[in-house]
Amino acid sequence: METAFITDCGKIRMHNEDSGGIFPNEKGLILAVVADGMGGHRAGDVASSLALDYIKKQWAQVGELDSGEAAGQWLRETINDTNTYILAYAQEHPECRGMGTTIVSALCSNKFVTVAHVGDSRGYMLKDKRLTQVTKDHSLVSELVRRGEISEEEADLHPRKHVLLQALGTEETVESEVETLLWESGNVVLLCSDGLTNNVSHEKLEEVLGSEQPVQEKAEKLTEFANMAGGDDNITLTLVQLPQEGKVVSDMGDQENVIKTRKLDSEETLSTEERNG
Repeated sequence: METAFITDCGKIRMHNEDSGGIFPNEKGLILAVVADGMGGHRAGDVASSLALDYIKKQWAQVGELDSGEAAGQWLRETINDTNTYILAYAQEHPECRGMGTTIVSALCSNKFVTVAHVGDSRGYMLKDKRLTQVTKDHSLVSELVRRGEISEEEADLHPRKHVLLQALGTEETVESEVETLLWESGNVVLLCSDGLTNNVSHEKLEEVLGSEQPVQEKAEKLTEFANMAGGDDNITLTLVQLPQEGKVVSDMGDQENVIKTRKLDSEETLSTEERNG
């Protein structure tokens, strides 16, 4: 599998509250994660980093997950435990009370992809040059659209567009949504924060992901488009692609050699451990 990861501060904000990464294991599985700290809340960057750190530690203990059902159960349980972990941290650190984060994660094998999420960070899959949104935003306007009370166009301009119905660290329980998809050579999985999707149209996402560019170039192009459109939020995305049949992909090797990152905020790192290191 070919992978790319970018997190970018954007053009407006001075600080990056997103976290994310791509983490292969010895069994050939890949875990991709994007977390978007809740803007307007204290310590949103702490919440997203805590979520990423906790999931990484749990992932390091995982061996084989040979079915979508097993992957879904692991993701659901881990996200629930992550929520509890963030809440406990906030209770011990009063300056962090009220923080929260979205989460979207994809567990990828050569046969299936299982996506789980809480909040409005999104998961997409490109198949046969067609891009489909796998996740459903846990937001007020998305719920209004699903009920037929407002249109998609009205949702884009709604004054409460950024109000979330669910996020990690804000309530004692969360209900993550999980979906497993089969995929084939050439298919691409995109996870991203809303700093990308609020600025880059579905059509443009589809065009770039369906191109013949290497995955890292696709990730860089999408980030560039988001910044050209204003870059009014942090932009974070992961790409995982099954290579075309017959294409030779080098051994994944060490994670640090696999994951290519770009950060415009020099204080940001992939995790709290790396920040403190």
